Parts: sequence; structure tokens; C-alpha cells
Amino acid sequence: MASLLTHARLFTACLLLGLSACAHIEKPLQPDPDYAASYPTPQPQPSAYQGGAIYQAQSAQELFRDARAYRVGDILTVNLTEQTDAETRSSTSTAKDDTVGVGVTTLLGITPTVNGDPFTQNYTDASRNFTGSGNSTQSNSLEGSLTVVVAQVFGNGNLLVRGEKIVSINQGEEYVRLSGIVRLADIAPDNTVSSTRIANARISYGGGGALAQANSAGWLSRFFSSEYWPF
Repeated sequence: MASLLTHARLFTACLLLGLSACAHIEKPLQPDPDYAASYPTPQPQPSAYQGGAIYQAQSAQELFRDARAYRVGDILTVNLTEQTDAETRSSTSTAKDDTVGVGVTTLLGITPTVNGDPFTQNYTDASRNFTGSGNSTQSNSLEGSLTVVVAQVFGNGNLLVRGEKIVSINQGEEYVRLSGIVRLADIAPDNTVSSTRIANARISYGGGGALAQANSAGWLSRFFSSEYWPF
């Protein structure tokens, strides 16, 4: 009896150690290289002021241009105003009736019978009906702001912008990532642009940490809910 109890304790201890070893340690969110900031090309620093002149090309501020971004490395603020609503409905109904009959025939003037009924008199009826309907509704909304950096300037003046923001609060982390193409005419005088005016936009919002883990199903639950579970 004592030996059995000892083996049970050893089994329980090994099981707990295995579960501890298999426990997933959540790592802090890391910046995504695809949304990394781009920096302007460094300008050569002169060894001395150009002949004592006040004007310096590398640090000059244009008097007749506003503060809107237009160069690689410039900063632009994007106002996130994303909202999508989609609804799909479908309804199908089909019906089909078939009737096939074979009349009474005679053989050498005699009508064959089986139990008093004509042998060659047969009728077949078939009826098929199908009715189906479906309804799907989806709504998404994302509001906020994100400051991005100009990564590239195209030949027509459009700007490729990208950036991300990672916020860590207590035991949770959240990130917002954005990339897309902005037209100079869509940038407001206060150097902001709406996310709805960004072409080829890629906007990602997600999170990590203990709170995100608590709100996600385990791998076994995901398996039973996936298309790989045949029942």
C-alpha cells in the first residue's frame, strides 16, 4: 500500500513538473520590421560655417512652406476613423415532381394479372423539395490616432508612410500598426490625414500578455472548433 502511494506521489510530481515545463512564457511584444521608422539621409556637416553665412542648407526652414510632411523621415499623424458594416442574406427554394406511368397492355388478347391487378400497369411518383436560407452580419469600428513616418517619396509626390505604436499597461500590451500611401493633397494643414484617405492601407490592431491569453481559447478548444474536426 505504501509503495502504491509512493508511486502515485511520484507520478503527480512528474505530471506537475511536465506541466510547468510546458507552460508558455509570454514574451513582450517586439517591433515589427515591416513597420520600422525610416530616417532621412544624413547631411554632411561642414567643418565651419560657410564663409560665415547664416544660412545652413542642412538645417534650413523654408519660410513659404507649411509643416506638412513631404520628405523621407518626416512625421505624419493619422486619424483612425475605420468603420465597416456588412450584411448578407440569401434564400433558396426548389421543388420538383415527377410522375411516370405505364398503361395496360395485352399479350395475344389476354391481359396478364397479378392478384387481380394488371401486371403491366405501373405508376411511379417522385417528389423533391429543398429550402435553404442564410444570414450574415458583421460590424467593425476602430478610432484613435497614430503618428507614422514617411518611408518613401514616389515620383508623383505620393508618400509611403508606415509606423506602429506599442502600449504596455499592467499585464497587457496593445499595438497599432499602419502602412499605406498618402497623397499630399489629402494632408491637412495641421499635418494630419484620415485613415480613409490612405491607399493600400494595412491597419493591424491586437494585443498580448496575460489579458490576451485569458480572452483566447486553448489549442484543444480551437481544434474542436476548426474545420479539421469532422463532427
